[in-house]
Amino acid sequence: MQKIESASNPKIKLAAGLAKRSQREKTGLFVAEGVRLAEMAAASDWDIAFALVTERAADEDRVQTILARLEARETKVFLVPELVYAKASGTESPQGVLLVVRQKRWALDDLCGNSPCYLVLDRVQDPGNLGTILRTADAAGMDGVILLKGTVDAFSPKVVRAAMGSLFHVPVVADVTEDAFLAFAEARGLKVFATALDATARPHFAASFRGASAIVFGNEGAGVSERLLAHAERIYIPMYGGAESLNVAVSSAIVLYEVVRQRHALSD
Repeated sequence: MQKIESASNPKIKLAAGLAKRSQREKTGLFVAEGVRLAEMAAASDWDIAFALVTERAADEDRVQTILARLEARETKVFLVPELVYAKASGTESPQGVLLVVRQKRWALDDLCGNSPCYLVLDRVQDPGNLGTILRTADAAGMDGVILLKGTVDAFSPKVVRAAMGSLFHVPVVADVTEDAFLAFAEARGLKVFATALDATARPHFAASFRGASAIVFGNEGAGVSERLLAHAERIYIPMYGGAESLNVAVSSAIVLYEVVRQRHALSD
């Protein structure tokens, strides 16, 4: 294990710079920080450029297991002092282990499955929402997540943390135009659903998600675009109290678990 003593070391600067989207796009890298995320990254087939670890963290059993996996993968690991690590860390209470990971870029043609169900996000802006939605999509067994243009970067540190490792499990296709998505849906024979609050929408549990499907959730304020709504069956989540709406991450969880109920023949 090599040592880095200076905060001006290029690897420390690189890890710190990945907090910016421009640097993530330029380098094709992102950061997975913390013990749980490092465990999941090390256990995945994603390419890890290098790792930073503090002496304190390196003494912990879970971190030692991570380091053993990284060694088996011939990943370079650098031991750094706490103060130097803090320069690279993006968290307020760092756990002392950080992996710099190469982004895996998926295309629509990479998505496959027998009667698949895809989750589609239209200009969702909040990183915490996107991360939570990715985690839910993973738990619900979605065949992929499609991020339309204008959606927050899936490799943002806040998204990666909120997704809790699900980014390594679910194919995520980013920066997709409406035209490309609609052509993909038509070519694959997907039934498109979209959440909407209007008189033409049906309750989500009245829709059938058993066939090949794509479910669109919209921007936190503006919802799903009119063009996508024009090509979709509109659904809504019934609400019986005083709330006017639900958070998009909550909405996606409710709808996706109706998909789970229908597809896995769970009892009513």
